[in-house]
Amino acid sequence: MGFTIGGIRDLRSGTRRRVRSAEGTAVAEYTGLWGWDVVPGARAVRAGGRTECSCGDADCPSPGAHPLSFAREVPAGATLEKALAAWGETPGAAVLLPVGRSFDVLDVPEDAGRGALVRLERMALPLGPVAATPTGRALFFVAPGAAAALPDLRYRMGWDDADLDLRPLGRGDHVAAPPSDFGGHGPMRWLRPPTLETASRPPQARLLLGTLAYVCHRSAGGRGATDAAVPGPPPC
Repeated sequence: MGFTIGGIRDLRSGTRRRVRSAEGTAVAEYTGLWGWDVVPGARAVRAGGRTECSCGDADCPSPGAHPLSFAREVPAGATLEKALAAWGETPGAAVLLPVGRSFDVLDVPEDAGRGALVRLERMALPLGPVAATPTGRALFFVAPGAAAALPDLRYRMGWDDADLDLRPLGRGDHVAAPPSDFGGHGPMRWLRPPTLETASRPPQARLLLGTLAYVCHRSAGGRGATDAAVPGPPPC
């Protein structure tokens, strides 16, 4: 198609090659090692003091935070050569991971997420990958189906009436993956990088939700649910 993503034309060729190499290698790692599908995404571009999307739509509702409609997905299991070749068709694209296939995501404030990580590790509960956005959010990777099940889980655990800054991401959503930029705000990073075990078998949301909800509730000074103790997982 001859499309060049905006926002990288002013980079020196050496820097452009390093960016492509880093992201192409990350794509190969995500597909070949962790078994995740990867989608080339748009980037946010600063132009004239405003943020525009590299997709070319002047009225784009999600600048730099959506898949490129014309780009082909790199499937799980792709080899390094195939991943690099596919990524070479969309130079400068952001690395996006489709949610709802290998994992769902629980999105919480980063401060609360860090506090929850300490508690969860202390309790020896299973943990999956955890990413952090440059806008101050922590993304907990959990087993697929969590987004659909969250309302019932919150009810069963007594958090349905609490005003929590906790939202699920599921099928149809995408998350930017390190080392990509997130909507022009800066690079994504891992708080807890994926491993062979956690990438293929993220934990059930019910094992983490009690602690995440409790810490979010405490961080916000919220009311509507007791904070006397951290609720455990609901009965199966």
